[in-house]
Order: sequence, then structure tokens, then C-alpha cells
Amino acid sequence: MSTDSEIFTGNFTQQEPIPEAAIEAAMAVLQHGRLHRYNTAPGELSETALLEQEFAAQTGAKYCLAVASGGYALATALRAVGVQPGDAVLTNAFTLAPVPGSIASVGAKPVFVEVTEDLTIDLDDLAAKVDQAKVLMLSHMRGHLCDMDRLMQICDAADVRVIEDCAHTMGASWNGVQSGRHGIVGCYSCQTYKHVNSGEGGLLITDDAELAARATVLSGSYMLYERHLAAPEPEVFERIKYVTPNISGRMDNLRAAILRPQLQDLDRQVARWNERYQVIEEGLRGTPGLTVVERPGSEVYVGSSIQFLLLDWSDDKVLEVVERCGRRGVELKWFGTPEPVAFTSRYDSWRYADTQRLPNSDRVLAGILDMRVPLTFSLEDCAQIARIIRSEVGSVHQAA
Repeated sequence: MSTDSEIFTGNFTQQEPIPEAAIEAAMAVLQHGRLHRYNTAPGELSETALLEQEFAAQTGAKYCLAVASGGYALATALRAVGVQPGDAVLTNAFTLAPVPGSIASVGAKPVFVEVTEDLTIDLDDLAAKVDQAKVLMLSHMRGHLCDMDRLMQICDAADVRVIEDCAHTMGASWNGVQSGRHGIVGCYSCQTYKHVNSGEGGLLITDDAELAARATVLSGSYMLYERHLAAPEPEVFERIKYVTPNISGRMDNLRAAILRPQLQDLDRQVARWNERYQVIEEGLRGTPGLTVVERPGSEVYVGSSIQFLLLDWSDDKVLEVVERCGRRGVELKWFGTPEPVAFTSRYDSWRYADTQRLPNSDRVLAGILDMRVPLTFSLEDCAQIARIIRSEVGSVHQAA
């Protein structure tokens, strides 16, 4: 079969089955019926408390809280660090809607920072804007880590607290430090398309005792916080329990039971994602008109999606590539689209936030094409996908 006639028949949204160990754990919860995290038998430790304890140990954090979603974790982190209505919060121009949405949900105002061609936050623009807020919600968008050492130097010097959105970087690291461990809080998603799958779910980690206590009460612990295994001492809760509202968003034992075996297998899954990512990356490298996003040596990434750039192409030519690849079974998302499509939107789509002029981001976003890399794809699938993209980009570029 020639490259020009290949059709890919895989499904870009099909995940692997839930592991047998996780199914067995979920069945045990269903059989005893105690799904609520605080509904335990005498002497029993809940699945959710055990998940928190295990994830804290896995990341090296002192405290961990399991919640209903990654977006809920982000909003809870903002409340716990003291963000008030009307406050400014710095964040990436290149991210997904739950990040500015969490800022808006607490009545704060996003201040967008430019994106570079490496798809990370522009640290020069951050340095220029860092005095405009006291909190940065840093989105490691699509798994790309910036120079975290320099970012923390900028933020520490300005007394800006960093909340890390690690929805796409569970299992990643920068210079040996796990994603989520640079800032004061790390927030993770366990939604179906992330690195562990409970349908929905989120995890929040921190070393700050008072912040962890506030987040726990915010999540809906009532006065049952002593049933947490990765939480501060009771005296910390005594200081905050009467002035911290309950905004219930707990994780339940069923989702926790599904997640615990998956987290134990995370390193192996990361290696499998990166095998697939690297096959696609090598297949695209050298395509005329296409820019591969090079990964820095200090970064350990998780290749659960891949992005490439058609920089300075006209909108109609980028759309032509998307459409031609789509006809051959390869689903690409374009971040330059003027209207939100499914999960894809851009900073000027979020009209609850003040629109800022971001010319560098506009140029980069107009060229970003994005694709999921599910573990249900074989390495041969990935090679075929790369051939199809290379062929269609080459055809459109040659005709331009």
C-alpha cells in the first residue's frame, strides 16, 4: 500500500481496559456498599484514605487530598492559598478551559502569560508580569514542562505562590524533581483521558500543613478529618475549621479503589506512552513546513499526546491539513480555531476573562496541531499515523 492511500482505523478516544486488580478492588467496594469515603466499618481504612497515603508517598509530599475532579482540585487550591474575589491570578495563555475556569470560579481574574514555540509559559513575559499577582496557576499544558528552576526563581523573588496544574504531567519531572513538587500545591486529574483513569477524579498534594487542612475541610470533610492518613495533625484543623467553608467535592471509595492499582503501574505506563510518542516524533521529524517540539534534556515527559507546529501557515492551509488527515482516520485538534471545538479552546474564547493582546501566543496557537496518543495504539499504528501526517503536510506545503 502506498503512503498516499493508507487509512488509519484506530480510535483516538479508546482507552485500555481497567486493570483486573482495579476491577477486583472496585467489586469489593460495590459488594460491601460503603462508597462514601467516611463510611467505614470499625477498624477499616477507606480506599480513599489509602489512595491519599500512597500518592503522597509516591510523590514525596507530606499531604494529599483526593477530590472529585482535577478542576475541583485547582479551585480548592486557589481558595486554600487565600485567593479572594477580584484578585489577579497569573496563568498560561496556552491551556484548557478548566484552568481559567477555576480562577473565575473563585471570583478572581486571569492574567494570561505568553506561550513560547516550545509550548511552555514564556518566562520573560512572566518576569514582566509577575508583580501583577500573588499567585501563578501554572498549567503544564499537554505535558510540556518549562525551565522550572528559572520559573521558581522568578516567582520566589516576587513572593508569588505557584499552583501547578499537573493534569498532563503525572509521572513527569524536571531536573529530577517530580511535576507538582516545585510549587506550593500540585493538582492532578484522574479523568479518563489522563494518566490514570477513574472517569473523573483529582488529587492535590502539598507540604503546607495549614493549606492541606483548609483544602480538606473545603472538600467536605465535616469534622471527620481524623480519618485521613495523609493529612496534618488535628491541632492544625482546630485553627481553621470554624472559618473554612464546606464546598463538598470528595472522591468516593469506588474511584479510589480503581485508581490505587493504576498508580502502582504508572512508571510502566509512562514508558509505554513514550515509546509511542517517540515513534510518531521520529516519523514527523524533517517534514517540510512542520516543526517538531523538541524536549529538553532536563525534562522527563509523558507522551500521552503529541503536538507539532505549522508555524506561519495560513489558516486555510492548516485547516486543509486537519481535514485531509481526518479523511484518512487521523484526528488532529487545531488551537488556532476562532470558535471552541469540543475540548479545544483558546484564551480569547473565555469571555468571562479580560481579553489581553498576546501577539506571540496568537502566532503559536495558530500553528499548534495536537493529537492524543492512547495506549491502545501499537507502535506500528504510531508509525502509520506519522506517515499519514507527513504525507498530508507535505502535499499541502508543496502546493502552497
